[in-house]
Amino acid sequence: MRVPLSWLRDFAPFVGNPADLAAALDDLGLVVEEIEVVGEGLGDVVVARVDSVAAIEGADRIRLVVVDAGSGPVEVVCGAWNFEVGDLVPLAPVGATLPGGFEIGRRKMKGVVSNGMLCSGRELNLSADHEGILRLNEMENVSAGQPLTEALGIEADVIFDIAVEANRPDASSIAGVARDLAARLGLPFAIPDTSVLLGAAAPVVPRIGAPVGTLASVRVDDLELCPRFTATVLTGVEVAPSPAWLSRRLTLAGMRPINNVVDASNYVMLELGQPTHPYDLDGLGGHGLVIRRARPGEAITTLDGVPRSLGRPGPSLGDTGQDCLICDAEGTAVAIGGVMGGASSEIDDATSRVLLEAAYFVPMAIARTSKRLGLRTEASARFERGCDPAGIDLAAGRFCELLAQSAGDAMSVAAGVIDVQGDVPVPLSLTVRPAKVNALLGTEFTSSQIAEMLAPLGISAEPPDGAGDLPLVVTVPTYRPDIRPAPNGEADIAEEVARTYGYARLARRTPSWPQPGRLTIYQRDRRLLREVLCGLGASEAWTSTFVSEFDQVRAGFDAPYIEVTNPLVEAERFLRSSMAPGLLRAVIYNTDRRQDDVRLFEVGTVFRLPRTSAVDPDGGPSAEAPERLSAVFAARGDDAWTAVAAWRTIAEALGIADWAMTDCLPSSRDSAVLHPFRRASLSSIVTGPAGHNGGAGQSTEVGVIGELDPTTVGEFGLLEADGRPRPVGWLDLDIGTLLDRDLVPRRPEEARPITRFPSSDIDLAFVVADSVPAGGVERTLRRSGGELLESVELFDVYRGASVPEGSRSLAFRLRFCALDHTVTDQEVGELRTQCIGAVEREHQARLR
Repeated sequence: MRVPLSWLRDFAPFVGNPADLAAALDDLGLVVEEIEVVGEGLGDVVVARVDSVAAIEGADRIRLVVVDAGSGPVEVVCGAWNFEVGDLVPLAPVGATLPGGFEIGRRKMKGVVSNGMLCSGRELNLSADHEGILRLNEMENVSAGQPLTEALGIEADVIFDIAVEANRPDASSIAGVARDLAARLGLPFAIPDTSVLLGAAAPVVPRIGAPVGTLASVRVDDLELCPRFTATVLTGVEVAPSPAWLSRRLTLAGMRPINNVVDASNYVMLELGQPTHPYDLDGLGGHGLVIRRARPGEAITTLDGVPRSLGRPGPSLGDTGQDCLICDAEGTAVAIGGVMGGASSEIDDATSRVLLEAAYFVPMAIARTSKRLGLRTEASARFERGCDPAGIDLAAGRFCELLAQSAGDAMSVAAGVIDVQGDVPVPLSLTVRPAKVNALLGTEFTSSQIAEMLAPLGISAEPPDGAGDLPLVVTVPTYRPDIRPAPNGEADIAEEVARTYGYARLARRTPSWPQPGRLTIYQRDRRLLREVLCGLGASEAWTSTFVSEFDQVRAGFDAPYIEVTNPLVEAERFLRSSMAPGLLRAVIYNTDRRQDDVRLFEVGTVFRLPRTSAVDPDGGPSAEAPERLSAVFAARGDDAWTAVAAWRTIAEALGIADWAMTDCLPSSRDSAVLHPFRRASLSSIVTGPAGHNGGAGQSTEVGVIGELDPTTVGEFGLLEADGRPRPVGWLDLDIGTLLDRDLVPRRPEEARPITRFPSSDIDLAFVVADSVPAGGVERTLRRSGGELLESVELFDVYRGASVPEGSRSLAFRLRFCALDHTVTDQEVGELRTQCIGAVEREHQARLR
């Protein structure tokens, strides 16, 4: 945003070096990207009258112009065609230096000598117009020979090009920038009361005309989109050029002057940050306005001459669309609320009655309409950030005051204002603790000091009892929507204190916190899972959350899948049901590059539709998104037992008290990717009073384990040299359940010394019914093995001719050791007999 220093001085007495002012603005968070000095280099330019224009032989694009600058005729060659004899134009004579260091010399063109140059607005750095010569005919008290700076009342000025953040709508105005800068520098700031509608003193006060209700009407059908709309009517308006000073300021701010009505509206927007829109009242059917939500298919041709289609559905403001349409009383669309007016009610030279709109629109609705239409205007940029609904009256009054200076003596303002209001934002009240502000800033400000620093920003702050260092009751004006309510409001107020005081002045102190930051138990356990798998030789992978239907199907997962409406890649338009497809593709990527010993794991989210008919608040099916850990063991020699060993290590590291591997249920979605006969469900067991499962315990499923289905592995192309699918171990855990210590109990942590004596291993194989879980047998062995039993490991499951149908053989390796001696054969033998008897008795097992 371009901010002229002369305009800032209307609100506060800013003095000093522009670079110092720019540094203060930077410290306020209003970053100055460029400082431009304008109005310099015009001292040699004079006003000249065109006396004659003649063609040059052999030239069809340039002409010989004779001008008089008060000291006789001067011949100048000019290529512009927008002037005629008698016009007053700026002349840069030979020897003059224009802005930018361009020196004017005597030149010969087509045999004719040019003794100077007639200048455009851009060449003089007065405007962006370069289409023709700057014509001065309509300026008052301008004569040939007069210095241009005197004729235009031009003084050197400084332009600050400021980058305004999206959360600071108040800084999108000259007054807002001046308020912040004045507070930072300790200067008095004031916005003059220019509301001529209330009879306040002003340079020019228009007459009060007939009641506004007799001239126009306003109806707001949708107060959700437009919570406040005001209309002011002006009659007897003479459309004319704006005063030179006003045009000059608009030009410096980067806007092109059009006429006094439009320029007054743009001036108010730049000065106060409140967009307004003037309508030709006689161009409005029924002399009224209706503000409503656009219907699907409605269209309007905007001021830029482009037809716009409105009323498309919006996700947050209902199915009927989110565009705010302003129509006349007869239903003709005349403006897109908060974005741009329509061509049908545009101000032109014939306009004599003006209806001025000053309104507050819902910021999000304007932002979405502007983005969808690809139509971003100065007005929409301010409305979408959030204008001040309390500043509407001031903006309308300022418009009337400005227009009265150039609209003729017959202009009058209708008595009263049409004001339709709904639920508009109100000032925010906060309780702010000085101790909290000081803790955030490392300061020792008292309540009164904080209140004094906030007051210049328009933020009032008073202690409840009027004194002391008690919490402050802070009232935030509506032009500061960036300051949030509790619990974040105290931090926002602390930021305002720091901006006003100056960040550079804050003392350097180490922040004091009640306790150092640390990981939660859940975060530590989650990190431990990664460390364990990395220790087992696995690498962490990050695969895409989006998969194709083809990958879902060949991985064994049945529809329905969750489809994304706007996928990055059309083929991958589904959210993954499992991490198996992505990890298998990663394995193939590595094996194709001769990396055969591949073990990968991933911690991520999968997405599934629930088995119930639950729906979310938007009416669609409610999706489940559990966090899971999936590991694939695809190195040479890996199989289901590799995954089992990894799980045992994880369970040991987490200290899981008791767990079991049981048959997967046919309805289990997690086991769909596994070998039908080499898969198991992992469960945590909460043992009952009897000391073992025995039907008295409760189990919680934490995941699945096994070997990937050979068909799936073959579909993905992971094959051995002989063409058979490679055995691949698979581990899939529900992290949320696994790390919930209420659902999955942990053993008490205890330290045990490492023995220096050798251990003794024995193997026991039992034939048990298929219904007997291996985990139950393992728990029996642990319980009956006594204090000398160090570990129990299931290392084989066998079904074959020597095992009756409906049964299987479970082989366990038991390790015995003592801390103070080498275990004897007699000790091991007694414990072996004790373990065998317990398993045979409790599980109806038979020793092989």
